[in-house]
Amino acid sequence: MLSITLNHFLFLASAVFCLGIFGIIASRNAIKVLLSIEVMLAGVTMAFIAISKYVTPDTLEGQIITIFILTVAAAEAAVGLAILLVVYRNYKTVDMSKFNVLKW
Repeated sequence: MLSITLNHFLFLASAVFCLGIFGIIASRNAIKVLLSIEVMLAGVTMAFIAISKYVTPDTLEGQIITIFILTVAAAEAAVGLAILLVVYRNYKTVDMSKFNVLKW
């Protein structure tokens, strides 16, 4: 019988995190970049929960940190989408190579 160890979870979390990095690097669409950041935060969340379960199973530190990460991710999505909505209204595109609004 094959048991799932901490290494399996950490490999999955790092694969999800790397997928998010690839999405940021490869995409020019700002909405895809925001979604890729969410995927990266999901990978970090998986790693925290796995480490919490296998290293200190009696405490809830990983789960508490995960709640904070999810809160920050929700705030990031709200602020990011609000900024993108304003940029789209002004420039009629969400292609990041087409606008340089935040550069001065």
